Amino acid sequence: MSEAVKPGRGRLRASLERIMPAINLPDRLERTTTMDGPIQQLTRLIRGRLRQGRLRDLLHGVPIGHPLHPLLATGTLGCFVGVGVLDATDGDPRDARVLLGAGIAGTIPTAAAGIADWSMLHREQQRVGLVHAAANIAALGLYTGSLVLRLAGYERAGRMLGYAGLGALGLGGYLGGHMSYRQAAGANHAESVTHLVPLGWHDLCRLPDLPEGRPVTRRLGYIDLFVLRHSGGVSVLADRCAHLAGPLHQGNVVIEGGERCVSCPWHGSTFRLSNGSVVHGPATAPQPAFETRIRPDGLVQVKPIHL
Repeated sequence: MSEAVKPGRGRLRASLERIMPAINLPDRLERTTTMDGPIQQLTRLIRGRLRQGRLRDLLHGVPIGHPLHPLLATGTLGCFVGVGVLDATDGDPRDARVLLGAGIAGTIPTAAAGIADWSMLHREQQRVGLVHAAANIAALGLYTGSLVLRLAGYERAGRMLGYAGLGALGLGGYLGGHMSYRQAAGANHAESVTHLVPLGWHDLCRLPDLPEGRPVTRRLGYIDLFVLRHSGGVSVLADRCAHLAGPLHQGNVVIEGGERCVSCPWHGSTFRLSNGSVVHGPATAPQPAFETRIRPDGLVQVKPIHL
């Protein structure tokens, strides 16, 4: 019996080996350095043009509390998939043209939000992201051509270009999923204080051991904390930035809107020290913050703040 099974297993293994290069494509893109030159230039250009402010925060999704790009991408993807369904089922050509127009129009804000996020990622994420963008640009070109052909009366040719666009869009979506779920682009990277720190007050350190006006890191149980002693007392946040886990204690203490804040040294995300809320992106999730009190003997105690 075992001998009879071996040939089948061999064919299955050969088939998997042929498929694996495609499955490993994102991993190989992460490691390649051939795109680093253009990536560096594009990053510098985008950051130079898109300065910190309301527009950049809007594109990152700061006002809604999570990245804007995936939300917009879902809408445009739905339009284009709807076109494919209508074409495959001989739906009304007018409906397909409306969906095509809506999807094409939706790519403008979607791409703008994606470009803003991409410029603030690690290099490995940017390598995958550049190919993700190229696939989506190819899909946009194909869908635009499809709409032009349909409007000119060449319905069959328009459908063929639409199917090709759906294929390019699928590749772009696959790489986008890899960035989101494997590389955690756009995810909250701050420590899960709720799960790691019990409610109530916890002893942290002695006040005389903290330097005045200079952020330091202290450990509480399983997590590292950003700790700043200042004229108003002591401010404490989780140290790993919510954007991509940068060390906040190495950042700059700044004043924004009359409030004391910290700016992450990696990508400039800015948080209020009073409660960890986001002032500027690319971070969209609030930074876990702690209430503090100082006992008469100089011991600093902390308690998680739940927004």
